[in-house]
Amino acid sequence: MTDQNKSADKLWGGRFSEPTDAFVERFTASVGFDQRLYHHDITGSVAHATMLAEVGVLTVDEKNQILAGLQEVRAEIESGAFHWSISLEDVHMNIEASLTDRIGITGKKLHTGRSRNDQVATDIRLYLRDEIDVIADELARLQLGLLDLAERDAATIMPGFTHLQTAQPVTFGHHLLAWYEMLVRDAERLQDCRKRVNVMPLGAAALAGTTYPIDRQMTARLLGFDRASENSLDSVSDRDFAIEFCSFAALLMTHLSRFSEELVLWTSAQFDFIDLPDRFCTGSSIMPQKKNPDVPELVRGKTGRVNGHLISLLTLMKGQPLAYNKDNQEDKEPLFDTVDTVKGCLRAYADMVPAIHAKADNMRIAAKRGFSTATDLADYLVKKGAAFRDAHEIVGKAVAFGVAEGRDLSDMTLSELTQFSDMIGEDVFDVLTLEGSVQARDHQGGTAPDQVRAAAVRARAKLRQ
Repeated sequence: MTDQNKSADKLWGGRFSEPTDAFVERFTASVGFDQRLYHHDITGSVAHATMLAEVGVLTVDEKNQILAGLQEVRAEIESGAFHWSISLEDVHMNIEASLTDRIGITGKKLHTGRSRNDQVATDIRLYLRDEIDVIADELARLQLGLLDLAERDAATIMPGFTHLQTAQPVTFGHHLLAWYEMLVRDAERLQDCRKRVNVMPLGAAALAGTTYPIDRQMTARLLGFDRASENSLDSVSDRDFAIEFCSFAALLMTHLSRFSEELVLWTSAQFDFIDLPDRFCTGSSIMPQKKNPDVPELVRGKTGRVNGHLISLLTLMKGQPLAYNKDNQEDKEPLFDTVDTVKGCLRAYADMVPAIHAKADNMRIAAKRGFSTATDLADYLVKKGAAFRDAHEIVGKAVAFGVAEGRDLSDMTLSELTQFSDMIGEDVFDVLTLEGSVQARDHQGGTAPDQVRAAAVRARAKLRQ
């Protein structure tokens, strides 16, 4: 066989006079990673062939041959018997070549009116749309787990922190609902991203559209897209939707990383606020006493991985002229790994969070340290008539006395407190207790147990919508 004939074996090889260099063939091939798009590639081809028959470009018999052949290819792939060839470069060419082997020349007609440029753009959108739906379900499962735990610990008191220093008492349920609110924004971003993913580029062909009388609206309906894209140049070169998804993912992972940091702290001997079930932890090969919070630590670590993929895609696109460029082959591995990482982390958290056990006694002891009700005393004095800045100074002196004596404000006697202000009366102890402090913040968004329960009820109702 001559070199010219070898090059002609390629589905695009008609104008080439020598075969592709063996290294270049391996270097440019994407089939090693884009074969995961096989289902969506076949789905898109079924819709395309159906549309071509409807507009008269294919006969009904040709369409039926193509659809039957594609189902055979799908079955062979799913059985694991399909041979993926690097020489055929990518998932699209592998499937088309296998189809042609099965049904002959009719298989070569499938590509009429389209290009790999609009084909791959369509496949990725179909793939990402499905994955977004899976991720949305896992995200909702994690949200429900947080709501269950927040309701269970609506009255469990813990220290709230700023600068990682004890600030004011809060309830554990309230803290968990702060995590929940982060996930609400993530879920909204994900659904907003899905709207822009669900636009069909098929029909743009290589870059300028096609001369065949295609019906793009029909194809879009068959594939469940909201609409067909408006501009053929943009259709084949746009990867904004992938970047937007990775941006969502980076924010989600940042939130999970913040959760993880707190869980790691809280499981330490120094905090000892919570216990994670053994099935989410590992031990040490040398220190038999260790119980390491590996799931939160690993999720925290994987955040950098996802952030890196976002930067990769932004950098990939920053210098590309219109329309399609081979650079865009590099969009898939960052996107695929981001999808896999997010799904794995969400699953781990959705399984783990409902099983978190709060050590209420330890949390309460910690909340009593650090003069966490000092602000409550200042508010008490203001309500008695003091200016806030004067109240602030009074309480500061009381705290200094407590530091010197090694006692919390709530442990001081009335006579000790009145030395700092004669406005202080017996009723001061109602606000100096931990329960009094959290109960006093009884408004929407506050940490009072009743407000935590009410917020959880509202959140659960929204999730059901």
